Amino acid sequence: MFWPMLAIALGFCGIAVLGVLAVRVFVEAQRLGRQVAETTERINRAAEDLERAATRLASTGDALR
Repeated sequence: MFWPMLAIALGFCGIAVLGVLAVRVFVEAQRLGRQVAETTERINRAAEDLERAATRLASTGDALR
């Protein structure tokens, strides 16, 4: 009777540990998703700034001809 109870208790503990790890992975995946979205937005803003600067530079070059 002892061994079946021990097996059930250890099984429950294993499932509890897996549940805790699953929650931690979910939280970290959410955090990573937010960081990726923020970085993508920053890259887009930098690309727009670069495009504006290149347009101004091209117009300045045309004016010098």
